[in-house]
Amino acid sequence: MSYRIGVDIGGTFTDLVLVDDAGAVFEVAKVLTTSTDPARAVGEGIEALLSATTVPVEEISHVVHGTTLFANALIERKGALTALITTAGFRDAIEIAREHRYDMYDLRLERAVPLVPRHLRYEVDERVLEDGSVHQPLDLNGVERVVEELRAQSVEAVAVCLLHGYANPEHERAIGQLLHERAPEIACSLSCNVSPEIREYERTSTTVANVFIQGLADSYLTRLAERLSELGISGTLFVMQSNGGICTIELACKLPIHLVESGPAAGALAAAYYGRQMDQPDLLSFDMGGTTAKAGVIEAGEPLITREFEVARVYLFKRGSGLPIKAPVIEMIEIGAGGGSIARLSALGLLAVGPESAGSDPGPACYGLGGTEPTVTDADLVLGYLDPDFFLGGTMALDRTAAHEAIAKHVAEPLGIDPLRAAWGIHQVVNESMAAAARVHAVERGKDLRRFPLFAFGGAGPVHADRVARILGCPRFISPRGAGVTSAVGFLAAPLSTESVRTLPGKLASLDWSAVNRCLSEMEQEGRAILEATLPAEQVSVRRWGDLRYSLQGHEIRVCVPSGDLSNASEPEIRATFEAEYEAIYGRTPPGPEIEVVSWRVSCVGPLPDLHLPEAVPDKTAPSGSAAQAAGSIKGHRPIYLPEESDLVQVPVFDRYALAIGARFNGPAIVEERESTVVLGPTTNAYVDQSLNLVVELPSTQPDEEP
Repeated sequence: MSYRIGVDIGGTFTDLVLVDDAGAVFEVAKVLTTSTDPARAVGEGIEALLSATTVPVEEISHVVHGTTLFANALIERKGALTALITTAGFRDAIEIAREHRYDMYDLRLERAVPLVPRHLRYEVDERVLEDGSVHQPLDLNGVERVVEELRAQSVEAVAVCLLHGYANPEHERAIGQLLHERAPEIACSLSCNVSPEIREYERTSTTVANVFIQGLADSYLTRLAERLSELGISGTLFVMQSNGGICTIELACKLPIHLVESGPAAGALAAAYYGRQMDQPDLLSFDMGGTTAKAGVIEAGEPLITREFEVARVYLFKRGSGLPIKAPVIEMIEIGAGGGSIARLSALGLLAVGPESAGSDPGPACYGLGGTEPTVTDADLVLGYLDPDFFLGGTMALDRTAAHEAIAKHVAEPLGIDPLRAAWGIHQVVNESMAAAARVHAVERGKDLRRFPLFAFGGAGPVHADRVARILGCPRFISPRGAGVTSAVGFLAAPLSTESVRTLPGKLASLDWSAVNRCLSEMEQEGRAILEATLPAEQVSVRRWGDLRYSLQGHEIRVCVPSGDLSNASEPEIRATFEAEYEAIYGRTPPGPEIEVVSWRVSCVGPLPDLHLPEAVPDKTAPSGSAAQAAGSIKGHRPIYLPEESDLVQVPVFDRYALAIGARFNGPAIVEERESTVVLGPTTNAYVDQSLNLVVELPSTQPDEEP
């Protein structure tokens, strides 16, 4: 028997899950994140898991981990003192950016400040053309002078990004070798290794961000491995990547930029895993924790993948105000709306919530840890949705009076309304914000959310799922057992994987197929070499894509390409695949323009882990499907606020652990477990399915509700 642990470090809580190979063990833990030393919270959580079970520590085969630490480091600018070496004349490309306003009519818009200040951007004489030919050789003497200047400035990290370095990496590699010889203490990232793709600004931004957090990743992951060793865990430590695959810490330390969205990726993987178990391949993943809320489309059993995203958005979370990162990532929309999000009145006197968060320190006012500002958790407590004596299963008491006072002082009194009504306003403003973000995310991808059930998890997700699903028009929402730590399950459902990309542009109708095949083969060999150090060769599968667009268009669409050697005979199939994907997104295909390929991608993936969660046993003491199965699970009643009644209404409170397969009941109601609470609104019908998921059918008519 062997055991596995999944660890998800969030902004407020660190979630852990312990499972075994046979599906007999499913133990969870939730502890406050220790922001100054995240590894300490991981250790505390693992100790809690082991103390709650009889699992021998030496039988833990591996630990899979994900964190928001690296994203936070980019947001807070807490990385290495970083310099940039680039081609003469191009040191300001990182600041010129895309040379347009991301919002034409906003006079107050802000741009992200580059991670490298101008005085640390160095130019070297060299020039490679777009076809890879050398127009001007590299001036190594000039590079040596730059290296001496870097040492004089006490620079800790250097990004090397030369013009067209993706087409011919020899000059970048020569600079990297010289840096290693003359200044081995300085960390170095080459764009040809980090992001060998066209688009100078994005490639430079990605390479800079990678080396900016490289030292942090190395020290943190090394410290975490040491902490696991101190606990007696000798199993392998794996790290979740942003694209939903896992990798070793050695690879993670080289390319930490691939870990920036590792936490949110695990949540989407968990939703996909549960969807497959339920034979529900299409879902809207909805993960709401203490700091943020994430929504993503799961279609045909898999989350959507994109090849570019932004971090550290500095202005109203608007696209274009952050640092662009060219790396594969599970496609989601994320907003600053979590349980710890702070409610306030705007300059216009309107109620606003987030993106500022109270986090875990000092936390919401009800935590009693020094927080005084009202948060979403405070509002949910005042509304009766949370039990102050059963938060985290009773291990952490909440102060309802403190929550009430914070809402009254900062929201209710300035607005001249009752604190209860103010709390509902906070609750519903967050619901509307999350629903609006999810709707935009889906529409931009041509998806109709009215056919997607909402899969709600995270500590706060099930509390808000009913109202968010109604606003979106979803037919139902689903909350798994252990919803508060479901993201950690996603770590255990992820395969080992690696992805490579190379720019090799050309018209689809006249490609040099021998060059394409050579490029694809080299990337496959690189990926296999990484995975076959851990897996048998026969367990590694390969998938290939091309980034295609119509001529003169500015952006590409990723499409699958056939396996085996490609040739002119492959062109009709690739064309048809691209046109079908284009029409699915934009509703039509333009007649006439040629199709061109910009880049090629190869993903090497190991097998999906054989994850088995404990199976439930149906309750045979009551008639199947009857309300009698649920009646015995009522642990009490309490008043909750219902806007339909504009008042508090007594509703039953169900013990989630006592609800057996087939139990049915109607809302309004509350369903409690240790790590989360499910709130059911009026005219809902709920039942427990064969996997102990709570499925809540919503009324067919779902008007949007005003806060």
